[in-house]
Amino acid sequence: FDIDAPRWDQSTFVGRLKHFFNITDPRTVLVPEKELDRAKALVEGCRAGLVPPGSSREQLLYAKKLYDSSFHPDSGEKMNLIGRMSFQVPGGMALTGCMLQFYRTVPAVVFWQWMNQSFNAIVNYTNRNAASPISLRQIGVAYLTATSTALATAVGLNLYTKGDPSAPPHSIAVSSLHLPIHPGHCSPLPVPSREIINGITVTDGDNNELGCSRRAAVKGIAQVVVSRITMAAPGMIILPIIMERLEKFPFMQVSPSLTLSFSLSHSLLFMVPVACALFPQRCSLALADLETELRDSIVAKHGDKVPYVYFNKGL
Repeated sequence: FDIDAPRWDQSTFVGRLKHFFNITDPRTVLVPEKELDRAKALVEGCRAGLVPPGSSREQLLYAKKLYDSSFHPDSGEKMNLIGRMSFQVPGGMALTGCMLQFYRTVPAVVFWQWMNQSFNAIVNYTNRNAASPISLRQIGVAYLTATSTALATAVGLNLYTKGDPSAPPHSIAVSSLHLPIHPGHCSPLPVPSREIINGITVTDGDNNELGCSRRAAVKGIAQVVVSRITMAAPGMIILPIIMERLEKFPFMQVSPSLTLSFSLSHSLLFMVPVACALFPQRCSLALADLETELRDSIVAKHGDKVPYVYFNKGL
């Protein structure tokens, strides 16, 4: 039994979708720390060929599910709870409910957008490519850039929509909520410029390091941005249309914020794995597409045995 062999074909979208539905399961955030540590020990034991006697295949697969959802694929370190993709639904639902409820004043918009962008920053940092180090200064610059852009967008939209007397309350809330989300998603921590300038580590098919590639960084960052926008887009595009129809019903008059938050949580429950599955997490790049210096170095050492290089693009 190979504990690291994918349960589903990761070269297909359907296979990746099943994989991410598995590891973004929100129920895993309730698993105690001790059980996560046991899962890690079991996975590492299996990798060393030390499968505990009596272990069933189901037990091993469940341990791998917990491991993949809670430990970073590059470093093997336990990810913080807030930054895990399995926390996107409960965390996103809670923040969305607050942003939808408290949008009527500028201070409230500023506070909850700051909370939301801080949440995005934690998620982006936690799911980064961890093969390359990053300084606290670089983290701070990226955080301030994404947060200030989102806050300016949120406050501007809030003031603009309030000036339209024909705008229903939910449209003000939705526009103030969703449009500012995208600056945070499009500036994933750690700083993209650092990875583009310095490159990210690439390996061969056996995970042997070959060097650092800037072109690999560009490809990985572009795919992450597309995934993050895809994750947020349905709530921004489809949700206002749905709410336009639902506002006529009596239950919407009782608690429109709760209804909006509940609707978005279902969107997140589906869109988080869909967005993550758009591209393989272990991304590849043809040798011919690498920088000339790195390509020549690889050819000199390995000849034509390395047609592709691989790297973790992050989530």
